[in-house]
Amino acid sequence: MRTLICSLLLASGTVLTSPIALAQQPKVEVPVEAAAKVESTQARAKAMAEKAIAFLKSKQDASGGWSVTPGQPTFPAITGLVLQGMLMHEGVTIKDASVAKGVGFILSKKQPDGGFYDKLLPVYNTAICLSALAKVNTSEASAAIKPAQDFLKGLQYGEGAVVIEGAKDSPQKVAKSDPFYGGWGYGNRGRPDMSNTGFALEALRVSGVESSDAAIQRALVFLERCQMHHTVNAMEYAQGSMQGGFIYSTSENQDNVGVGQSFAKNNMIEETLSDGSKASRLRAYGSMTYLGFKSYAYAGLSPSDSRVQLALEWISRNYTLSENPGAGLDGVYYYYLVFARALGASNESMLKVMGADGKPVARDWKRDLVEELAKLQNADGSFRSVNERWMENNDVLITAYALIALQEAAR
Repeated sequence: MRTLICSLLLASGTVLTSPIALAQQPKVEVPVEAAAKVESTQARAKAMAEKAIAFLKSKQDASGGWSVTPGQPTFPAITGLVLQGMLMHEGVTIKDASVAKGVGFILSKKQPDGGFYDKLLPVYNTAICLSALAKVNTSEASAAIKPAQDFLKGLQYGEGAVVIEGAKDSPQKVAKSDPFYGGWGYGNRGRPDMSNTGFALEALRVSGVESSDAAIQRALVFLERCQMHHTVNAMEYAQGSMQGGFIYSTSENQDNVGVGQSFAKNNMIEETLSDGSKASRLRAYGSMTYLGFKSYAYAGLSPSDSRVQLALEWISRNYTLSENPGAGLDGVYYYYLVFARALGASNESMLKVMGADGKPVARDWKRDLVEELAKLQNADGSFRSVNERWMENNDVLITAYALIALQEAAR
C-alpha cells in the first residue's frame, strides 16, 4: 500500500507552501462531475465555517478571550485555536474587531519567560498561541515570536532543556538514549507526549524555525519512538510490531518510563509480529497517527521516507470519520482537527484507502469530513458534544476544532 493518493507540503520559510507528490504516485484524473462536487464541498464548508465564526463571536468574553471563567486559571490556547480558525477564513484579518480583541487577550498572557499561559500547561498554551500570533502581522505580535520560540525550546527534554530548580515537572537535560528525549509535555504529568510535541513542532515551524533546527531534529527521535513499527522504533514495547501508526507516549509517567502509553479504547492489540509469532502490543490510534504523519513533514522528512509511508499505510487501513479510529468517540473533534490538517497539506482531495472488501477505493476526504461535521453542527453554528473526555464538552473548544477542520476542507 505504498501508492496512496496524497502529497505533503513541506516547510519553506515560515509557511508550508510547496507541494511535493509522493514517490511513484499516479495522478488522479478528476471528471467534470467530481470537480463540481469539490466546488459544492468547498462552498458548504465555507458556509458552515461562517456559522461557526458567528457563534464563536457571540461567546467572546469582554476581556477578548474565549472560555474565560472568573476566578479560575484561563487557557489562552482556546483563544489561540479560535483565532487560527477565524484567520483562515477569507477576508478575516487583524482589522476584525473580534480578532483584534482576541490577539490582545493572548498578548496580555505573555509571561516574562516568553511563554503565553496562566499558571497551567505552559507548552500547550504557548504553542497554540504562538501558531496564532504567526498569522498576525502587527509589531507587538512579531516581537513576541522569538521569545516564545526560545521558551518552547527550553521546555523540550534534551540537551537544550532549561531546568527549573525545585519544580517537580521541570523538563530535564537527558541523553538521546532516554525515552523522554525530544518530547514536550503538559508540564504536570512528568513526561512528554505526542500531542504537546505535535503542537510545539507546528508552532515552531509556522513561526519560522527551520526543520534543520536542533530542537526539531530532537523531536524526530521522540516521534520515531511513538511509531509502532519495529523498523522505526527500537523500544521494547514496539518489538516486532507491524502497525505503522502512533501511540501517545513513550512512557506512562515519570515513574513508569520506557513502557509506552496508548489511549486507544482497548490499548493493547494482538498482533502478528515481524517473525510471524503473535503477541500483545500497544494499539496505535487515529489522532496520534495523523499527528505523527504531519509532524514528520514538519521535521523535514520526504514523503517517500519509509516512516511517512508506514503512517500512510495505517491511515489507509483505518480510514473513517465516524470515530477516532481505535479510540471511539474519545477526542473525536481533536481527531477531526489533526485529520484535516494532515490531509489538508496535500493538493489532492482524493485519498486511496482500503475498502470493506479489502480492495483499494478512492475517497473524497474533504467531502467525507464536511458531511460528518454537518451532522454535528447546531443551528446556532456551534457543534454538538458527543464525548466529555479531554474537555470535549466545551462548546467553544470543539467548535474551534471543527472550524479549523472546515477551513482545511474549504481550501
